[in-house]
Amino acid sequence: MEKDQLTYTIIGCAIKVHNALGNGFQEVIYQRCLAIELRRAGLDFEREKEQSIFYDGINVGTRRADFVVENKVIVELKAMINLEDVHLAQAKNYVVAYNFAKGLLINFGATSLQYKLIFNQHFR
Repeated sequence: MEKDQLTYTIIGCAIKVHNALGNGFQEVIYQRCLAIELRRAGLDFEREKEQSIFYDGINVGTRRADFVVENKVIVELKAMINLEDVHLAQAKNYVVAYNFAKGLLINFGATSLQYKLIFNQHFR
């Protein structure tokens, strides 16, 4: 499936950050740098946006997505050597919990930037 212009721009911002810093920093450093690049790209975003999680109509807690961009895309960041299934599951859960059609899981910890485009099955 092709990436749309918004996800393409977000990934481009992440590539700029990774090219400048490489791997090896804590996630929060990449988060701060990505915020700078998203702002430079003219994108509207929120960092650490909190969302209530419901089970059977009952609020059971909250989660925070690293970024919500243009109120359309959830962006979850990692700084791991390799992405694992648990990271993908977390990002998928965020996309569903926030009721967005898609999200991005971006890993700055590998030698080359890794990213996964995630789709909410409820929007198909």
